[in-house]
Amino acid sequence: MSYKEHAEREFKAAGWTDADGKFKDQIQEMVCKQVLELLNMFSEHGHSGSSAPYAIQLFKTLASFEPIVPITGEDSEWNEVGEGHFQNNRCSHVFKDTNRFSGQAYDSEAIIFYDWYVDSEGVRYKSHYTCKEISQPITFPYTPKRIYKERP
Repeated sequence: MSYKEHAEREFKAAGWTDADGKFKDQIQEMVCKQVLELLNMFSEHGHSGSSAPYAIQLFKTLASFEPIVPITGEDSEWNEVGEGHFQNNRCSHVFKDTNRFSGQAYDSEAIIFYDWYVDSEGVRYKSHYTCKEISQPITFPYTPKRIYKERP
């Protein structure tokens, strides 16, 4: 089975396409077509069973603007984005602020809450969100980790 066939079957299983493969939503169609382009390019590179997972994980990490090795907290990694408020330039959800956690660096996306909802077509979606209260202090070297919790 090709990546395209697998993807199209999954789009249908998700309820994004009808029995004829026609998309129900323009935005979803656009995203899926872009994913099909990426899958086509990926398939042309002839990855094996050992290189494919590595390439996929590396792409996912970099496309998510995540670091591929632990961040160090060195001065060169910080940009001042407000008075006394710094953002890590290798991991955009890591900050340090003189007024929070006694100036210790923290991850603003350490915990991600999610909730399920069903649209008018009966398709289930998972909605993710963060809030200020879920930030967690960190120590260096730091590899970002996320804990996903269903909304309380």
